[in-house]
Amino acid sequence: MGLYAARRLALALPVLLVLSIGAFLLVRLVPGSPVTLMLGPRANPESIATLTRQLHLDAPWLDQYLTFLAGALRLDLGDSILLRAPVGSLLLPRILVSAALVTYGVLIALLIAVPLGVISGMRRNRPEDHSIRLLSTIAFGMPTFWLSLVLILLFSLTLKLLPTSGYATEPLGQLRALTLPALVIGLIQAPLLVRTLRTSVIETSAAEHVEAARARGLPSSVVVRHHVLRGSLLPMITVLGVNVGFLLSWTVVVETVFALPGLGSALVTAVLGRDYPMITGITLAFGVAVVVISLITDLAYAVLDPRVRL
Repeated sequence: MGLYAARRLALALPVLLVLSIGAFLLVRLVPGSPVTLMLGPRANPESIATLTRQLHLDAPWLDQYLTFLAGALRLDLGDSILLRAPVGSLLLPRILVSAALVTYGVLIALLIAVPLGVISGMRRNRPEDHSIRLLSTIAFGMPTFWLSLVLILLFSLTLKLLPTSGYATEPLGQLRALTLPALVIGLIQAPLLVRTLRTSVIETSAAEHVEAARARGLPSSVVVRHHVLRGSLLPMITVLGVNVGFLLSWTVVVETVFALPGLGSALVTAVLGRDYPMITGITLAFGVAVVVISLITDLAYAVLDPRVRL
C-alpha cells in the first residue's frame, strides 16, 4: 500500500507543476495590462510602477515564474489588492471553512445515497425503487441557489432551527452555520451517487460469489453488507472523485448565498474587485484541492480493491 501511495503521489507532482504554470499565466495573459486593470484607468504612473515591481511584472517571464513558484511553496502569493494583506494568511482560514463545508456535504450525501442506493438496487423495479428514482430525478434537477433558498425558508424562517447565513467562532455555532449549506451540497450530490450505487448493486448481486454466499445459507443482511455493498462502493467512489471539480464549483454559489467566509465567496469578491493576486491564490488552492481529493480517492479505491495496487 505504501508503494502504491508513493506512485500516486509521484504522478500528482507533474499535475501540480502544470497547475502552478496555469495559475501563473492567469494574470499575465489577461488582455491589456493587469496592473491597469487592478488599479483602474485613472491610476497615476507612480502607482503603476510600484505595483508592477511588487508583482515582478518587469522581469523576464521565466524569472517571474520561478519567483512565483518559490513564493507559492512558501505560501507567499503576494498581497491582496483589496485587503492590503498577504494572500496566504487571508486564504488559510477560508480554506478551513471550505474544507469543512465540502467534507460535511459529502458525509450527508453518503448518508443519503448509500441506504437509498442499496434499497433501490435490491428492490429493483418495485415501488421502493420507483419512488427513490423519482426523488433522485427531482433532486438532480434542482438549481443550487433555488434549493438553498428553499432550505432557508423551511429550516430558518419557518422552523427557526438553523441560522440563515453567517459564521460563528465557537465549534457548535460553526456546525450549525454549516449544516444548511452542507445539506444543499449533499442533496445535490446524492442523486448521482444513488443512481451509480443502484446500478452497481444490481450488477454485483448477480455475481458468482454473491450467489455462492446465498447458497451457503447466509442471512440476506450479511450477504448485502459483506458481499454486495463492498464491491458496489467502488464505482460510487470513482464518481465521487471525478465530480470533485463540480463539488467545489457548487461551494461558490452556496457560500455566497449563506455568506460563509470560504474560498467560494472570496473568489466572487476578488473577481468583482479585480484582485488578481487573490484570484491567483484561490485558483491555486482549488486546483491543489482537486489533486489532493483525487489522490485520496485513488487510495480509498486501493483499500477496497487490493487488485489496483498491482
